[in-house]
Amino acid sequence: MKYGKVIPAEFLARPNRFIAEVKIGSRVERVHVKNTGRCRELLVPGCRCYLHDSGNVSRKTRYDLIAVKKGELLINMDSQIVNDAAEEFLKKETLFPKTAVIRRETVFGSSRFDFYIETGPRKIFLEAKGVTLENDGVVSFPDAPTERGVKHLDELVSALKQGYESYLLFVVQMGNVRLFRPNDEADPAFGAALRRAERAGVKIFVMTCRVTPGSITVDAPLPMEL
Repeated sequence: MKYGKVIPAEFLARPNRFIAEVKIGSRVERVHVKNTGRCRELLVPGCRCYLHDSGNVSRKTRYDLIAVKKGELLINMDSQIVNDAAEEFLKKETLFPKTAVIRRETVFGSSRFDFYIETGPRKIFLEAKGVTLENDGVVSFPDAPTERGVKHLDELVSALKQGYESYLLFVVQMGNVRLFRPNDEADPAFGAALRRAERAGVKIFVMTCRVTPGSITVDAPLPMEL
């Protein structure tokens, strides 16, 4: 997935979860943060970040903060691009044949899954989760407690029991990492639900991405440790 015009900036502060203050050259600008997570380990004052220019001068925030440098890592932190990148990946015939019908945002039970897929007699629900938390080459999800994430896992298990296939795709929004683990320290309930889902038969995939300031592409499988 590619963005349009992208420019570098220096991160200064995050007054609230939707807004960041950055420096573009010598000018201070308020920009929209496309991730409502905490991202405290990413949004460090003085770090290099990248902004997508919407081109809409009438917007309160013309720019969207989409990526950040963390040491040598370039991390895309745009939570709204994850499903677009996942759909692009699903259409590459890696998991499903070219003839598969892929539909976004489909309701099952009391949840809305990111994807519903049909290929021949197979009927599949797939949920995608973006991963931005990294520590010493190990990436984890979530970065904060997520009741919604636990609910999605339980609903994927329910779908299995009703004859569907269930998939969970972790989209790691960076490359050059070595392992994925659930973040039991931040959310033990999600870790427990993930292990229950895996034992029940939910197919779990973890994929890294090739990230540039202006693009993100799902790239390669990453080892998972549950």
